[in-house]
Amino acid sequence: MAAGLFVPVPVASPPLARASASAHPARRACAITPASCSSATFRSSPLRAATGLPGNRGGASVVRAVEGQDTTIEVPDVNKSTWQSLVMESELPVLVEFWAPWCGPCKMIDPVVGKLSKEYEGRLKCYKLNTDENPDIASQYVVRSIPTMMIFKNGEKKDSVIGAVPESTLTTCIEKFVEG
Repeated sequence: MAAGLFVPVPVASPPLARASASAHPARRACAITPASCSSATFRSSPLRAATGLPGNRGGASVVRAVEGQDTTIEVPDVNKSTWQSLVMESELPVLVEFWAPWCGPCKMIDPVVGKLSKEYEGRLKCYKLNTDENPDIASQYVVRSIPTMMIFKNGEKKDSVIGAVPESTLTTCIEKFVEG
């Protein structure tokens, strides 16, 4: 996977939440990129720092990162004040990812959108719109589920894809509106 390395990380429940939580610890996914690595030990062997692993003393779960691996491409944000100039007046087609920070599937699709923004550089612009911070734009385009990716061309909504779909689904949608 060229868009970054994702690792399940055990998360201990807060003390008050343990009584009502199930016996299994919560799990979340963390992106590990060379930028987040502060030690050269990532090159040689996996680090054991996660709770629940033999020989562990607590902390987060970290595995070997491949040296020289592509990092996740950051997709720029768009908001109410930049919407008109970046999306509606763009000379290129625009892919907008409607997302929220608490949305798990949004976190899954974000690296895919980042990868596509690099692949289609010069032919397509990609932006992210936080629906919690910009509910008026989300309402204007009747975004009922996130993540939702919309394609705009010449200031008009042309297509949309809802959910954390495979990269091929987004590529098929994009190809209908980009040139060359």
